[in-house]
Amino acid sequence: MSDASAPTLLQSLSPGHQPTVEENIERGEIDRSTRLPVLAFFTTSIIWLLIGTVFAMISSFKLHSPEFLGDVSWLTFGRVRPAHLNTVIFGWASTAGIGVTIWLMARLCRTRLRHPRMLLVACGVWNLGLVIGTLGILGGDSTSIEWLEFPGYSTPLLFVGYALVGIWGVIMFRFRAPGHVYVSQWYLIAALFWFPWLYGSVQLLLIVHPVQGSIQAIVNWWFAHNVLGLWFTPMGLAAAYYFIPKVIGKPVHSYYLSALGFWSLALFYNWNGAHHLIGGPVPTWVVSASIVASFMMFIPVTVVAINHHMTMRGKFHLLATSPTLRFIVFGAMCYTLVSFQGSLMAFRSYSKVYHFTQLTIAHAHLGMYAFFTMVMFGSMYYIVPRLVGCEWRSATLIKLHFWACFYGVILMMLALHIGGFLQGLGLNDPNKSFEMITNSTIPYLIGRSLSGILLTIAHFVFAYHFVLMLLRLGRPQGEATLFTTPALSTAHDKTEPAAL
Repeated sequence: MSDASAPTLLQSLSPGHQPTVEENIERGEIDRSTRLPVLAFFTTSIIWLLIGTVFAMISSFKLHSPEFLGDVSWLTFGRVRPAHLNTVIFGWASTAGIGVTIWLMARLCRTRLRHPRMLLVACGVWNLGLVIGTLGILGGDSTSIEWLEFPGYSTPLLFVGYALVGIWGVIMFRFRAPGHVYVSQWYLIAALFWFPWLYGSVQLLLIVHPVQGSIQAIVNWWFAHNVLGLWFTPMGLAAAYYFIPKVIGKPVHSYYLSALGFWSLALFYNWNGAHHLIGGPVPTWVVSASIVASFMMFIPVTVVAINHHMTMRGKFHLLATSPTLRFIVFGAMCYTLVSFQGSLMAFRSYSKVYHFTQLTIAHAHLGMYAFFTMVMFGSMYYIVPRLVGCEWRSATLIKLHFWACFYGVILMMLALHIGGFLQGLGLNDPNKSFEMITNSTIPYLIGRSLSGILLTIAHFVFAYHFVLMLLRLGRPQGEATLFTTPALSTAHDKTEPAAL
């Protein structure tokens, strides 16, 4: 029997539709049902962010000051660098992404969270695997395979922990309320299916039953590149597609552009990765196919950029008001930038300069930090108040967090791009010795460490603010914590319904 109070399809498609009292109560119940699992994933993700930040600072200082902590065996560069990489990738980014996914799926499926205990068990098992894996790396038991350094005895825990999340996602989508399937759900469901395919395949091919020879490098780069494009990117884009329309009160500009962006990402990205092996002892056709696929990535990236820009048109003034919007729009812009850069890096002529330089490191940070991490920060600023029952305590702390991240990212990108470009030119100059080239990068590596200090400040400020929220020491629930008072404006009708 249908609910007479439910909005009609026409109302749902109208950005001017105001939720009824019943709808607001329903959303409140959905949010309350997600409280424990989402806060569990958020809390552990922030702990891993701080741990990964400490590891990052140690490894960064070691690049220009090798004697720093040189007498501590478990903090040598060969251990602390992979510990940083894995605690950030699997500890911070994946755990935060899962937390955002849980909340978004419940909201978009328009139903109370099902099986929250399954998610709590998943969080515990996942984090147990992270602890064991990190200690294994620091103890010298790394696999020495980039992005997969966790020892083999920790990865089954990660896989089981994730499997519980994946199963939960299928159940939630199966029992969703009837109605429109929002674009964010496409990306989230796809990410939940793609990650076990990627992680399971690479574990079998490189750890359990290792392939031989140069095939190892192809598989390694296939995973390293696709975990960015088919795991983190869909979660980041899902959040952007949800929160940008939600905050500004407008629907997504075009449903058809959303569909084109999603399916072209699914079609082209999985061929990427092998272009990082240009000049290596691998079949030429594998590299060439990857180069073509990288070039075709201009399609989904351009489509997403146009869709986001047109959605924001007439609402850019709200960037001065909303913390969520400021973080997520910055992240979305960096997604466009890093994706265009990635396509250019696939060309052989460009590869001659950037290969084996700090430019590759800059590219990775631009994607994982400037895009994904900033989107996760923005998502948490929106979600957490709805779970703990109070607003963020201080707009000043949020501003400090954003600007420390912003200037930290800008400084890091300038230092690593300029230093990496000069390093690449030097490596192609037969008149320069390797020692001379290495020494010339030191000022830029120091700049990277300075940027790391800014990012460290930002992370600890955010963690402190988050703890205040957990203790319910924020402002009374009511008006959101904004930078300025928003100006009134009207929305425009489009073809995609506003986020629920």
